[in-house]
Amino acid sequence: MKVLYASSEAYPFAMSGGLADVAGALPKALRKRFVGCRVVLPLYSSVSEELREKMTFVCSITVPVSWRRQYCGIFEAHLDGVIYYLIDNQYYFKREGLYGHFDDAERFAFFSRAVLEMLPHIDFKPDIIHCNDWQTAMIPVYYDCFYKQEEFYENIKTVFTIHNIQYQGKYGRELVGDVLGLPDGKESLLEYDNCINFMKGAIQCSDKVTTVSPTYSREILDPYYSHGLDSILKQFTYKLTGIVNGIDCEVYNPETDAMIYKNYSLDDIGGKDYNKKMLQKEVGLPEKADTPIIAMVTRLVKHKGIDLVKCVFEEILATDVQFVILGSGEWEFETFFSEMAEKYPDKVAFKLGFIPKLAHKIYAGADIFLMPSQSEPCGLAQMIALRYGTIPLVRQTGGLNDTITDSGDGLGNGFTFNSYNAHDMQNSVWRALEGYADKEGWQILKERAMKCDNSWKTSANSYIRLYKEMIGK
Repeated sequence: MKVLYASSEAYPFAMSGGLADVAGALPKALRKRFVGCRVVLPLYSSVSEELREKMTFVCSITVPVSWRRQYCGIFEAHLDGVIYYLIDNQYYFKREGLYGHFDDAERFAFFSRAVLEMLPHIDFKPDIIHCNDWQTAMIPVYYDCFYKQEEFYENIKTVFTIHNIQYQGKYGRELVGDVLGLPDGKESLLEYDNCINFMKGAIQCSDKVTTVSPTYSREILDPYYSHGLDSILKQFTYKLTGIVNGIDCEVYNPETDAMIYKNYSLDDIGGKDYNKKMLQKEVGLPEKADTPIIAMVTRLVKHKGIDLVKCVFEEILATDVQFVILGSGEWEFETFFSEMAEKYPDKVAFKLGFIPKLAHKIYAGADIFLMPSQSEPCGLAQMIALRYGTIPLVRQTGGLNDTITDSGDGLGNGFTFNSYNAHDMQNSVWRALEGYADKEGWQILKERAMKCDNSWKTSANSYIRLYKEMIGK
């Protein structure tokens, strides 16, 4: 079975969020299970020279973009047992940042068409093209419009994964002719709610639609979570399934992680105390072994629940607790945490930005990891926190609901709350702090957390079953 995994980013070539982690880890897990999975992504200018040295030039072709044809260079790289194809066009991809440009619709329409156009030139005909988020949503649409009747392309199946339904690729209808180049009569594949919607087209044209957790696959049928796409999803519920993501247990491994202060393991968990001490020292907090550290590594945006934290933050700080926050996002929240760090320098450390090395240190050194998300398709941070023995405190939504269970029954691996309400979250914080005060019980909880298996093994097996169903095996 051959799978081409199409993504707008993939670790370690290009990263802006969790999609890159998934695209870097799932293909490796599939190959270990004898699935011939390869990855294709754009060749951004941010790809490091070290990685560029591993790339070889395959060939160049031209790709139709509506009425014109654009240069496309195809490069190949072999890394950790996976073959990567990188699509080169400096006009589209030699820019600062991966997204947020005025012509993103054209950039990723080009990329989607290039993925299909390159297939006869790479000696690899996939049984399945696995597409991810709106940036690759045009692949199933273009396949349906231009390729499925051609002999070489016959019987290729497409699966489309929704990592976050909030970002759908919505644009004006004028793009249909000048940018997307759809045949006459095919505009309806993308038309939705008086605009062009890339994700809607993929839902309609792909053979299967997946989300990154079972709970999220149910939630997005509800208008509260769907960002307007619930009606189209309800038409195609027979295609829809949820498979929870895993994490790369080689990257996130406290026994071998070179980014943390001291390695430790389930059998020798004492090193976590040293990581806590050094984290306090690095971020400028008093070194207090018995004061719990609550941590957040997150985008500072409303749907991550930051408004809940802001509402009761100072009430929580009135107890014996420290906060370490790493992230960036909306000005309101960046300003708030900056002010809190200045007002409470012995209790709050705020680091602005995305700093991977510090993130690893926070996972290893914190006691409680807070994720009060309004919505969370899957979430990786809570699973990473478990791996390092840091106890997640989460709202029961999306993948958080599928991976974290409340320890109140003596069996769970974290603390949870249900309503999107600041004081419900605060009550769970009080419960977590009470749990932390019970040193013997907290030690048991840490060990239980580190025993959780959130590797890609189970998730990869679920995808393999889906792929086999799609191709009739």
